[in-house]
Amino acid sequence: MSDRADQIQKVLQELVNGILDLEGAAMVTTDGLTLASALPNGSDEDRVSAMAAAILSMGERTAAELKRGTLEQVIVKGNGGYVVLMQAGPESVLEAISGSAAKLGMVLLDMKRAAAELARLV
Repeated sequence: MSDRADQIQKVLQELVNGILDLEGAAMVTTDGLTLASALPNGSDEDRVSAMAAAILSMGERTAAELKRGTLEQVIVKGNGGYVVLMQAGPESVLEAISGSAAKLGMVLLDMKRAAAELARLV
């Protein structure tokens, strides 16, 4: 693994380890390819990345159509938790998956910091 890939992996792992109830994180391209991940065992990286790309595309279209400016983040809330997507550079997205007990404000704050670091690395 390259030094840059190791650094990206480290940022993801620190994000997951730093937030209670954060189950996993991945950095994916806007077209759905996994760049790195710290997902729970048994997770399908390809599926997670493809869904992130689909959600991101729909969010971008919605923001544009409703004249809400440039998309910054997408939050999906289910009764089992959250999926949060946040831009991490012009062609990549940080995705975090959490349980329902996660403190969303802390997730967003730590994701913002991680996304800035990841954007610098890509």
